[in-house]
Amino acid sequence: MKKMHETKELKPERALLVQAVLRGVRPLDAEESLQELERLADTAGATVVGVVTQRRDRPTSGLYIGEGKLEDVQLACREAEADIVIFDNELSPIQVNNLDLALGIKVIDRTELILQIFAKRARTAESHIQVELAQLQYLVARIPRSERQARFTGGIGMKGPGESPFQLRAAPMRKRISDLKSKLKVVKQRRERTMQRRKWPLVCLVGYTNVGKSTLLNAFSSSDAYVDDRLFATLDTKTRLVRTVEGQSVLMTDTVGFIRNLPHGLVASFRSTLDVAAEADLLLVVADASHPASGDQLRIVRETLANIGAEAVPSVLVMNKCDRMNPEALGAAGSDGAIQVSAKAKTGLDEVRKAVSDALSGCYPNR
Repeated sequence: MKKMHETKELKPERALLVQAVLRGVRPLDAEESLQELERLADTAGATVVGVVTQRRDRPTSGLYIGEGKLEDVQLACREAEADIVIFDNELSPIQVNNLDLALGIKVIDRTELILQIFAKRARTAESHIQVELAQLQYLVARIPRSERQARFTGGIGMKGPGESPFQLRAAPMRKRISDLKSKLKVVKQRRERTMQRRKWPLVCLVGYTNVGKSTLLNAFSSSDAYVDDRLFATLDTKTRLVRTVEGQSVLMTDTVGFIRNLPHGLVASFRSTLDVAAEADLLLVVADASHPASGDQLRIVRETLANIGAEAVPSVLVMNKCDRMNPEALGAAGSDGAIQVSAKAKTGLDEVRKAVSDALSGCYPNR
């Protein structure tokens, strides 16, 4: 006899991907973005069962895609028995609501998918705070602010037009957002005090997500930072003591990976974590030598570094995964002079240690 409360193994959600390619978007960029969305869906635990794309001059206000393409999506959902539709575009609250009603299944966009992945991958108390903050800011920004909403009028001793049900629903979230920002401020101040007292130079590993930064940190320090061949395996900074070829001790820190169209809310929420790159003495910019779009990924990394105020920090370019090197990718990356390594095979590490030693020459001379 089966137990009444016997748990069933949850099956992965079946996801249909939808992408509207707007005027001005290069076909190669659209293809890369769609492939990345598929990997994001896999990271979130979904199984991709189909893809629908459309080229448009501009999105429609109600559905983002056109009415005819909506019928294609409806048919694809039925044939593939999809449980969820994931858009590669950023949708408005009205568009999500209209698509939900038209398709009869859950609809999310790229931003919400990334937020779900971050929530799933968060490990430390700080990353949990950062993810919750980003999620709440995302939700509050999507609450309608129509002046036509019904309002609860003020009672005795109260003035003003009162508040709408949506505003009342948002109030606790805004209070929680304020509390979370205060907590992150304390974390940032604590980190700044720690950085001011550090005895060794700080080297920060930065790069696109899944280029092998954590594997590289493990190779340098013989440590066991978490590694996974999926996007955003690392959300928390990890710092290890590493020695250069000159015997100099340096602190090496791993950071959250960058990605195209990284939600602004995530950048803001993870500011206290990302600031470590701006405070570093040297950046090791890690790229994937085997990826055909490594040049484009490097451009996104540089743009993100500029966004967080780290563009002026000295840097060394490291092309990882050279054991699977794609010559075309190297050429596209403009990586002349870059150090070629394989973190997995532990080759080229001494060249990086030498480059770090040369770049930090004179840094903390009395320590």
